[in-house]
Amino acid sequence: MSAVVRALVNAAPLVFDRRVLALVFLPFVAGIVLWIIGWFALGGAMTDAVAALVARGLAVFGLDPHPGAFATTAGAFVAFLLMTLVAGAVALAAIAIFAGPVFVRAVEARYFPTLERRKGGTMLGSLANAAFALAVFIPLWLVILPALFFPMLGLPLSLALGAWLNQRLFRYDALAEHASADELRGVIDASRGRLMGLGLVVAPLALVPFVNLVAPLYASLAFSYLCLGELAALRGRTSAVPKGALA
Repeated sequence: MSAVVRALVNAAPLVFDRRVLALVFLPFVAGIVLWIIGWFALGGAMTDAVAALVARGLAVFGLDPHPGAFATTAGAFVAFLLMTLVAGAVALAAIAIFAGPVFVRAVEARYFPTLERRKGGTMLGSLANAAFALAVFIPLWLVILPALFFPMLGLPLSLALGAWLNQRLFRYDALAEHASADELRGVIDASRGRLMGLGLVVAPLALVPFVNLVAPLYASLAFSYLCLGELAALRGRTSAVPKGALA
């Protein structure tokens, strides 16, 4: 069984852990609040801006649907999609920073009770990691947004970007408590492919209605299991090296 499959299988029972259930509505509530604030603050302006771009594009091809109903509808759709995605990404970052340690402890208690905590991560490091992830993700999402009108191109790009965001957000907080600073970097360098693979598996869950309410929790648990497993394996390999070989 591959490391990614093990992470997915072993994370599933923990979704019903009391510590996890206590936070089950966090992504939903945070996302809704952020979406409402964002829509009232920016929704109208974004709709008008996108509608103007669509109308200008239609005019270039000699199309001008009077009185601009298509452009207005397209503008509202794109603004709604963008606002929903940004709110979801920010909520995901909040889960990684503030709820992630609870999920890591749940994984630790069930699967890695003897794993030593070396505290190589910090809250500042977690905040910086989340800020970097969002700073990269949001502009790239804006770049690929027009491709969503062509699902064969837009959907794979969107899922790949979502996979990158998932692994970037969750990997640091999954390791921060248990790995030393050197181990944290070592685990990430050694398992980039597996981290991205897990991100690709959980990314589509965000597109499934109702499932997307618990998808961030499941993703956090799966990444916690994968990262702690990789850390335990790294320590196992290091302890197996004869002391004379390190001289």
